[in-house]
Amino acid sequence: MANTMQNMKQIIRLSAALAAGALLLAACTPAGIAVGAGASAGVAASEERGLKGAGSDALIRVSINEAWFKEDFDTFNRLNLQIYEGRVLLSGRVPDQARADKAVQLAWQADGVREVINEIVISNAGALDDFGNDTLINARLDSKLLFDSGISSVNYSTRSVAGTVYLLGVAQDRDELDRVFRVTRDIPNVKRVISHVIIKDDPRRVPRPAEKPAAQR
Repeated sequence: MANTMQNMKQIIRLSAALAAGALLLAACTPAGIAVGAGASAGVAASEERGLKGAGSDALIRVSINEAWFKEDFDTFNRLNLQIYEGRVLLSGRVPDQARADKAVQLAWQADGVREVINEIVISNAGALDDFGNDTLINARLDSKLLFDSGISSVNYSTRSVAGTVYLLGVAQDRDELDRVFRVTRDIPNVKRVISHVIIKDDPRRVPRPAEKPAAQR
Protein backbone atom coordinates (compact mmCIF):
# COMPACT_ATOMS: atom_id res chain seq x y z
CA MET A 1 0.00 0.00 0.00
CA ALA A 2 2.82 2.38 0.90
CA ASN A 3 4.51 1.76 -2.45
CA THR A 4 1.24 2.36 -4.31
CA MET A 5 0.66 5.68 -2.55
CA GLN A 6 4.24 6.75 -3.23
CA ASN A 7 3.89 5.88 -6.91
CA MET A 8 0.64 7.85 -7.18
CA LYS A 9 2.30 10.82 -5.55
CA GLN A 10 5.18 10.70 -8.00
CA ILE A 11 2.80 10.51 -10.96
CA ILE A 12 0.84 13.54 -9.74
CA ARG A 13 3.96 15.61 -9.22
CA LEU A 14 5.55 14.58 -12.51
CA SER A 15 2.49 15.20 -14.71
CA ALA A 16 1.73 18.55 -13.13
CA ALA A 17 5.36 19.63 -13.22
CA LEU A 18 5.65 18.72 -16.89
CA ALA A 19 2.61 20.82 -17.74
CA ALA A 20 3.91 23.77 -15.78
CA GLY A 21 7.39 23.36 -17.18
CA ALA A 22 6.16 23.40 -20.77
CA LEU A 23 4.30 26.66 -20.19
CA LEU A 24 7.19 28.32 -18.38
CA LEU A 25 9.66 27.19 -21.02
CA ALA A 26 7.51 28.75 -23.71
CA ALA A 27 7.24 31.96 -21.71
CA CYS A 28 10.95 32.35 -21.10
CA THR A 29 12.68 31.22 -24.27
CA PRO A 30 12.79 32.33 -27.91
CA ALA A 31 10.15 30.90 -30.21
CA GLY A 32 12.58 28.55 -31.90
CA ILE A 33 13.51 26.91 -28.59
CA ALA A 34 9.94 26.76 -27.29
CA VAL A 35 8.64 24.44 -30.01
CA GLY A 36 8.41 21.59 -27.49
CA ALA A 37 5.71 23.43 -25.57
CA GLY A 38 3.40 22.71 -28.50
CA ALA A 39 -0.30 23.27 -28.40
CA SER A 40 -0.39 24.03 -24.67
CA ALA A 41 1.79 27.07 -25.14
CA GLY A 42 -0.25 28.17 -28.14
CA VAL A 43 -3.46 28.06 -26.12
CA ALA A 44 -1.88 29.79 -23.13
CA ALA A 45 -0.55 32.58 -25.32
CA SER A 46 -4.08 33.45 -26.41
CA GLU A 47 -5.41 33.64 -22.86
CA GLU A 48 -5.86 36.88 -20.95
CA ARG A 49 -3.37 35.68 -18.33
CA GLY A 50 -0.71 34.96 -20.96
CA LEU A 51 2.04 32.33 -20.91
CA LYS A 52 3.63 33.40 -17.65
CA GLY A 53 0.27 33.61 -15.92
CA ALA A 54 -0.69 30.13 -17.12
CA GLY A 55 2.68 28.76 -16.01
CA SER A 56 2.36 30.37 -12.59
CA ASP A 57 -1.13 28.93 -12.14
CA ALA A 58 0.14 25.48 -13.12
CA LEU A 59 2.82 25.66 -10.43
CA ILE A 60 0.22 26.75 -7.87
CA ARG A 61 -1.79 23.66 -8.81
CA VAL A 62 1.25 21.42 -8.28
CA SER A 63 1.92 22.93 -4.85
CA ILE A 64 -1.67 22.68 -3.57
CA ASN A 65 -2.22 19.16 -4.89
CA GLU A 66 0.98 17.98 -3.26
CA ALA A 67 0.05 19.61 0.05
CA TRP A 68 -3.43 18.05 0.01
CA PHE A 69 -2.04 14.66 -0.94
CA LYS A 70 0.44 14.70 1.93
CA GLU A 71 -2.24 15.83 4.41
CA ASP A 72 -5.01 13.37 3.57
CA PHE A 73 -5.54 11.31 0.42
CA ASP A 74 -9.32 11.11 0.91
CA THR A 75 -9.60 14.92 1.07
CA PHE A 76 -7.31 15.23 -1.95
CA ASN A 77 -9.57 12.82 -3.84
CA ARG A 78 -12.75 14.71 -2.93
CA LEU A 79 -11.73 18.26 -3.81
CA ASN A 80 -11.38 20.19 -7.07
CA LEU A 81 -9.06 23.05 -7.99
CA GLN A 82 -9.73 25.87 -10.45
CA ILE A 83 -7.04 28.53 -10.77
CA TYR A 84 -6.84 31.69 -12.85
CA GLU A 85 -4.32 34.51 -12.29
CA GLY A 86 -3.60 33.35 -8.75
CA ARG A 87 -7.29 33.21 -7.80
CA VAL A 88 -7.94 29.72 -6.45
CA LEU A 89 -11.45 28.25 -6.37
CA LEU A 90 -11.95 25.20 -4.16
CA SER A 91 -14.99 22.97 -4.64
CA GLY A 92 -16.09 19.46 -3.75
CA ARG A 93 -17.51 17.73 -0.69
CA VAL A 94 -15.80 16.71 2.55
CA PRO A 95 -17.41 15.09 5.63
CA ASP A 96 -16.46 17.72 8.22
CA GLN A 97 -15.54 21.39 8.64
CA ALA A 98 -12.06 20.62 9.95
CA ARG A 99 -11.05 19.05 6.62
CA ALA A 100 -12.46 21.99 4.68
CA ASP A 101 -10.62 24.49 6.87
CA LYS A 102 -7.35 22.57 6.49
CA ALA A 103 -7.75 22.45 2.70
CA VAL A 104 -8.23 26.22 2.60
CA GLN A 105 -5.24 26.79 4.88
CA LEU A 106 -2.98 24.65 2.71
CA ALA A 107 -4.17 26.39 -0.45
CA TRP A 108 -3.15 29.77 0.96
CA GLN A 109 0.38 28.48 1.59
CA ALA A 110 1.20 28.03 -2.10
CA ASP A 111 3.43 30.71 -3.61
CA GLY A 112 1.60 33.01 -5.99
CA VAL A 113 -1.88 32.60 -4.50
CA ARG A 114 -3.70 35.95 -4.41
CA GLU A 115 -7.17 34.80 -3.37
CA VAL A 116 -8.79 31.56 -2.15
CA ILE A 117 -12.50 31.14 -2.86
CA ASN A 118 -14.03 28.48 -0.64
CA GLU A 119 -16.98 26.66 -2.23
CA ILE A 120 -16.37 23.39 -0.36
CA VAL A 121 -19.58 21.73 0.83
CA ILE A 122 -19.75 19.76 4.09
CA SER A 123 -21.38 16.44 3.15
CA ASN A 124 -20.87 12.74 3.74
CA ALA A 125 -21.58 12.00 0.07
CA GLY A 126 -18.64 10.40 -1.69
CA ALA A 127 -16.68 12.05 -4.49
CA LEU A 128 -17.93 9.43 -6.97
CA ASP A 129 -21.66 9.68 -6.17
CA ASP A 130 -22.42 12.11 -9.03
CA PHE A 131 -19.33 11.38 -11.10
CA GLY A 132 -21.13 10.21 -14.24
CA ASN A 133 -23.56 13.13 -14.38
CA ASP A 134 -20.87 15.71 -13.63
CA THR A 135 -18.55 14.23 -16.25
CA LEU A 136 -21.27 14.55 -18.87
CA ILE A 137 -22.07 18.13 -17.84
CA ASN A 138 -18.37 19.08 -18.00
CA ALA A 139 -17.96 17.55 -21.47
CA ARG A 140 -21.07 19.19 -22.87
CA LEU A 141 -20.24 22.57 -21.38
CA ASP A 142 -16.64 22.52 -22.62
CA SER A 143 -17.89 21.74 -26.12
CA LYS A 144 -20.58 24.44 -26.07
CA LEU A 145 -18.17 27.14 -24.87
CA LEU A 146 -15.46 26.09 -27.32
CA PHE A 147 -17.68 26.33 -30.38
CA ASP A 148 -19.52 29.50 -29.38
CA SER A 149 -18.00 32.31 -31.45
CA GLY A 150 -19.22 34.89 -28.94
CA ILE A 151 -17.18 33.42 -26.08
CA SER A 152 -13.39 33.35 -25.55
CA SER A 153 -13.52 29.92 -23.94
CA VAL A 154 -9.78 29.81 -23.16
CA ASN A 155 -10.35 32.41 -20.43
CA TYR A 156 -12.78 30.26 -18.45
CA SER A 157 -12.38 27.39 -16.02
CA THR A 158 -15.54 25.35 -15.35
CA ARG A 159 -16.34 22.46 -13.05
CA SER A 160 -19.56 20.64 -12.17
CA VAL A 161 -19.97 19.24 -8.66
CA ALA A 162 -23.24 17.39 -8.01
CA GLY A 163 -24.89 19.43 -10.76
CA THR A 164 -23.63 22.80 -9.52
CA VAL A 165 -21.33 24.44 -12.07
CA TYR A 166 -18.58 26.73 -10.81
CA LEU A 167 -17.16 29.33 -13.18
CA LEU A 168 -13.79 31.07 -12.83
CA GLY A 169 -11.79 33.24 -15.20
CA VAL A 170 -11.90 36.56 -17.05
CA ALA A 171 -14.74 37.76 -19.28
CA GLN A 172 -14.20 40.29 -22.06
CA ASP A 173 -17.33 42.17 -20.99
CA ARG A 174 -20.70 41.74 -19.27
CA ASP A 175 -22.36 40.56 -22.49
CA GLU A 176 -19.91 37.69 -22.84
CA LEU A 177 -20.37 36.67 -19.21
CA ASP A 178 -24.16 36.71 -19.60
CA ARG A 179 -23.75 34.52 -22.66
CA VAL A 180 -21.65 32.04 -20.67
CA PHE A 181 -24.40 31.95 -18.02
CA ARG A 182 -27.06 31.19 -20.62
CA VAL A 183 -25.00 28.44 -22.25
CA THR A 184 -24.25 26.85 -18.86
CA ARG A 185 -27.85 26.93 -17.64
CA ASP A 186 -29.02 25.28 -20.86
CA ILE A 187 -26.87 22.17 -20.26
CA PRO A 188 -29.09 19.23 -19.18
CA ASN A 189 -29.03 18.38 -15.44
CA VAL A 190 -27.34 21.63 -14.37
CA LYS A 191 -29.01 22.61 -11.09
CA ARG A 192 -27.18 25.82 -10.29
CA VAL A 193 -24.46 28.11 -11.66
CA ILE A 194 -22.04 29.92 -9.33
CA SER A 195 -19.72 32.44 -10.95
CA HIS A 196 -16.47 33.90 -9.70
CA VAL A 197 -15.58 35.28 -13.13
CA ILE A 198 -14.36 38.89 -13.24
CA ILE A 199 -14.51 41.33 -16.12
CA LYS A 200 -11.35 42.08 -18.10
CA ASP A 201 -10.87 45.57 -16.62
CA ASP A 202 -11.59 44.53 -13.01
CA PRO A 203 -9.02 46.10 -10.63
CA ARG A 204 -8.63 42.76 -8.81
CA ARG A 205 -6.72 41.35 -11.76
CA VAL A 206 -2.94 40.94 -11.72
CA PRO A 207 -1.41 44.36 -12.48
CA ARG A 208 -0.17 44.51 -16.06
CA PRO A 209 2.95 46.48 -17.12
CA ALA A 210 2.15 49.74 -18.86
CA GLU A 211 2.16 49.59 -22.64
CA LYS A 212 5.32 50.89 -24.21
CA PRO A 213 4.75 53.99 -26.33
CA ALA A 214 4.98 53.47 -30.06
CA ALA A 215 8.40 54.20 -31.50
CA GLN A 216 8.59 57.72 -32.83
CA ARG A 217 9.20 58.05 -36.52
